[in-house]
Amino acid sequence: METDDKSQVLEVTRQLTQLMIDKDIAGLNRILDMRFTLTHITGYVQSKAEWFSEIESERMKYYSYKEIKTTVKIDGDKTTFVGQNLLDARIWGTRNNWRLQQTMQLEKRNGKWIILKSVATTF
Repeated sequence: METDDKSQVLEVTRQLTQLMIDKDIAGLNRILDMRFTLTHITGYVQSKAEWFSEIESERMKYYSYKEIKTTVKIDGDKTTFVGQNLLDARIWGTRNNWRLQQTMQLEKRNGKWIILKSVATTF
């Protein structure tokens, strides 16, 4: 069961990154909690609505990513995911290949993993 959960968590976190690249707000909305927050590498905590508006306006534009490393720690209906990616993105005017580490908290609801929050740092 745990390996099944682990693969589901990996699938939803990879889906998150792909949906960011695809600018698929409806898709993102399906896998993110209504109170989801994104903490940027600057420490700025952004609401889901504000982040979506940044993606739509392309103030945050995601091009591609390469997965480097992932870890998943499951504790019942909760999990902590840590993923390291090389993310090609333009954030507020600066395009870079960001060495991005995302630490995400997820919760299993009705058999689906929902992302509660993500904290981005560099590695």
